[in-house]
Amino acid sequence: MGLFQASRELREAGLVDAYEEEQLIVIRDWFNDNLEKPDSFSKSRKLNSRDVAISWFKDSAKEHIAKMYEFKAILENHGVGVDVIRTQRPGYIVYQDEHQVTAEPYAETVT
Repeated sequence: MGLFQASRELREAGLVDAYEEEQLIVIRDWFNDNLEKPDSFSKSRKLNSRDVAISWFKDSAKEHIAKMYEFKAILENHGVGVDVIRTQRPGYIVYQDEHQVTAEPYAETVT
């Protein structure tokens, strides 16, 4: 599960206080304003490819990564484990822009 889904579940369950909920909404809105959302992903036609695409921030997306760490801190305060995963080989690229790539992972890609 991604950070956005996990934060939504916490909020819907009423497990965050008003201040944290406001922070989560501010961060979510920042991403809505500062991160492109592709209309669709073209799926890989590679044999044995996974039926999943994962988005990764590029190293140059420093502000986006910092915002995700803010998100991470709030979730961890509520016992939600968050792993930070880095890779040089995200997989078969199906979308990319200035800040992110989305890829169907290679079999050996840690997800």
